[in-house]
Amino acid sequence: MDTFLTTERLELRRFTADDVDALVELDADPEVTRYLTGGRPTPRAVVEETLLPLYFDHYRRFGDLGWWAAHERAGGAFLGWFEFRSLNGDRAEVELGYRLRRPAWGHGYATEGARALIRRGFTELGVERVVAYTMAVNLGSRRVMEKAGLGFVRTFHEDYPEMIPGSEHGEVEYALAAADWQA
Repeated sequence: MDTFLTTERLELRRFTADDVDALVELDADPEVTRYLTGGRPTPRAVVEETLLPLYFDHYRRFGDLGWWAAHERAGGAFLGWFEFRSLNGDRAEVELGYRLRRPAWGHGYATEGARALIRRGFTELGVERVVAYTMAVNLGSRRVMEKAGLGFVRTFHEDYPEMIPGSEHGEVEYALAAADWQA
């Protein structure tokens, strides 16, 4: 296993082609994808032909930025994933994201993983700013962003081809600069 980051309870590693079933199962839960697709599952073909190739390309281009499979250290259960990827082709600004299986919700895993990625980004990876986005109504995700140290920046509205419940309230951006984190 190609471990990228270890925390007290989590192990984050690169995705492999063997992770198709875990990703399909994760996105099959309508509560997991509620604020992303309105609860529609991600088809297996999209995971195989679009998502995993995107992840692999990001590893090839950036090495230590990308999407990371999250497992419990005790027992090895797949919990979901974390995203810590370049937005502009460099390390100046990276996007933080996370998607966890419903049984992992409410246990602090998202905050633990987010804080560890931010710490590594600012101390080892040369990241200058971390940003995160979610729907304004996704209060759980917003709480994770705040607990991880990110501050509210703005509410904005995207022009999506298909609206999902809650999207009329817009999206929110949270961010944290390296200088603020160090202070």
